Amino acid sequence: MTARVDHAVVSGTFSLDGETHEVDNNVWVVGDDDECVVIDAPHDVDAIMELVGDRAVRAILLTHAHDDHCRVAPELRERVVAPIMLHPDERPLWELTHTDHLWDVDLGDGFEILVGGTRLQAIHTPGHAPGAVCFHAPSLGCVFTGDTLFQGGPGATGRSYSDEDVIKTSIRQRLFDLPEETVVHTGHGPDTTIGAEKEALGTS
Repeated sequence: MTARVDHAVVSGTFSLDGETHEVDNNVWVVGDDDECVVIDAPHDVDAIMELVGDRAVRAILLTHAHDDHCRVAPELRERVVAPIMLHPDERPLWELTHTDHLWDVDLGDGFEILVGGTRLQAIHTPGHAPGAVCFHAPSLGCVFTGDTLFQGGPGATGRSYSDEDVIKTSIRQRLFDLPEETVVHTGHGPDTTIGAEKEALGTS
């Protein structure tokens, strides 16, 4: 059975450094007809469950711990009985949203999870957040970049726990090594490709 990528857009808010903004977030679900993983858990558990359907959820993979990416992760964990996986460097951001819950599994660079016959590998890409992680699915020809890389360039770095030089280094050294035709599924907004963003940002 061939794995596939399912997608939805959910709306809510993002809050950090005393500011709150309305945002639309992408939700990505990867798997086959029997099992899947959920990438990020923003805003609306019911909308995520519509994508999941009656499949077994093997994990809730978080690209980082800004509240618009992890807000409903504990509730989703209860619904699907699956572990939340997050890079440990995200703890300061996680605790801004969740003071009574922790995640279950630390995501380190190179961590792999197999779902629906498809391997996803974690790539640590700090900059937008210290423990930001992208998930590369070679057999599907795509990478899930959260807020690290968008159509048009790197994610925002003007807030606490972020660094512009670090995110550019992460993108150039970790993501631009992927095949240029790799589709970039982002945390917000439309898809792009590694080749398109390499041309726009440059490799130096």
